[in-house]
Order: sequence, then structure tokens, then C-alpha cells
Amino acid sequence: MSAPFSFRGLCPAAHTPMHADGSVNLAGVGPLAAHLARHGLTTAFICGTTGESSSLTVAERASLSDAWAKAGPEHGVKVVVHVGSNCLQDAAALAAHAEGNRADAVSMIAPSYFRPRTLEDLVACCEIVARGCPRTPFYYYDIPAMTGIPSFPVDVFLEAAARRIPNLAGVKYSNPDLAAMRRGAALQGGRFDLPFGIDERYLEALDAGAKGGVGSTYNFMPGVLRRIIEAHGRGDRRAAEADQARVPAVVDVLARRGYLGAAKALMRELGVPVGPARLPNGNPSPTELKAMLGELEAMGYFSWKD
Repeated sequence: MSAPFSFRGLCPAAHTPMHADGSVNLAGVGPLAAHLARHGLTTAFICGTTGESSSLTVAERASLSDAWAKAGPEHGVKVVVHVGSNCLQDAAALAAHAEGNRADAVSMIAPSYFRPRTLEDLVACCEIVARGCPRTPFYYYDIPAMTGIPSFPVDVFLEAAARRIPNLAGVKYSNPDLAAMRRGAALQGGRFDLPFGIDERYLEALDAGAKGGVGSTYNFMPGVLRRIIEAHGRGDRRAAEADQARVPAVVDVLARRGYLGAAKALMRELGVPVGPARLPNGNPSPTELKAMLGELEAMGYFSWKD
């Protein structure tokens, strides 16, 4: 396996830069990596939910892996490549491609059209893909709200998967079951890494022992999440809760205009052009964008986002 890797602190789920016509803009990867580095964000999770992976071709995803393999090291940003697909063979090929690019880790959601019905089937799916990157840390991506896959308790999954996947490093955990997360984190002396992926509940995850997180809001409000971590560490509950309350408030403003498209529009307003979202995700109209920015301004977002 490659050098040890673990998620610590904030890992933004990176957008996929696109041109106005919805084609992938590889030239936008470098500026995005530079933006993350300027904000002290040293790991990027690419081609995931925020990266619109399910709307990208295999060739596009491979080209993004190539672009990040260059831009990440140039800006001191580690790269985790999400490879999950409804076709396990495509996912395994992308995993091998990521390993060839010396990705720091690989992650996958399981197929979600024809879904694995049993824990055995889920582990078998992960095993096929993990074999494509045997020298790279591998993370299952548990996000039942998006995949509809039965939520097998993460500790039960880890115990079963560890017997069959030598490079299993942990689970990218976008699952609200924090009791199971605690159990999973305690397995085998804390062997497994469980970065949390529900930004609106990050403080609860810290209470449950989370060491790191992967989230979309880190792209455009990293200061808020960083202050939550800092306040939690020094035992300042009031400050931690005040900043945590800001996260769902911002998410709600964006979600009313179509979250992914609105988030990418906000990135453009912050000077990081990542283009529009690709259908089936929509994008805010000029009127919607103006109203969105007005709501963010009214809540003070531009003064406390960093």
C-alpha cells in the first residue's frame, strides 16, 4: 500500500469546473486547487457528489484525475479520487487510473440503480473496485440519502469488509447514524478512518469522535467549519453551536435555487469560476442569483465565511 493517509480536519468535496456549455474545463482545476490552498485546505475529494460524478463520462473522470494529479501537488493539496459507478468495471478501471496517478486515496459509492441488497453483495462490490488500486487506501462512501442503499451499520460493514479488502482504510461517512460511527471508529483499536460528510451536523460528529470531514460547504465557507473545530477543541460550546447554526442556514439558501448549481454560482461570485452545473442539475437564473446573494448578505455571510 502507499504511504499512510487519513482524513484530518477539513477536506472539501471539489466541484468539477465546466465551461458555459457544460463541457469539462480542465484548465479550471489549477485555480480551484489554488483557492483551496489559500484557505489552508490541504486535501480535495474529487469527482464525488459535489463533483457531479454521476453526470460525467468515464473519460471525463479520468481526465479530471489527470488534471488533479498535476494541480494537487503543485499547490500542496492531497487528492482523493471518487470512482464509484453503476458499472463496477468502470469503477475498477478508474481506481486503477487513480493509482497510476498516485492518488492519496480512492473512494466509491456502490451501484445505486441496481443496488446491492445484502451486506455480502455490498462488500463484494467494494472488493471488485478495491482490487483495481491494491496499493492505495480505499474508502467506501456511505451516503444512503443519495444512493437508497440499505444502511448497513458501518461497524458491521467494516468488520465484514476488512476480511476481504486488504487496502480498506475506512468509510467516507455521510450517514446520520452517529452511534454506529462511534462503534466503527473503536474497532480494532481505532484502525479505521471515518471522515464525516453531513456538513449540517458536523458538530454532532465531533462529539461522536470524528477527526475529519468531507463536505461541499468547505469550498465557500471554510472559516465557519474551522471555527467549529477550534471551539469544540477548547470546550467553547456556545461558539461552536453559533457557527454550526450558520451552515444549514446557508445550505437552505442555496438549496432553494438548486443546491449544486447555486453553489457553483456562489463560487464564481467569490472569484473562483467553476462554471455551471450539468443537467439534470439546474442553475439559478440571474433573478434567483441576485435574490440568493441578497439573502446571504443579509445574514452576514460575506463577513464570516472565511
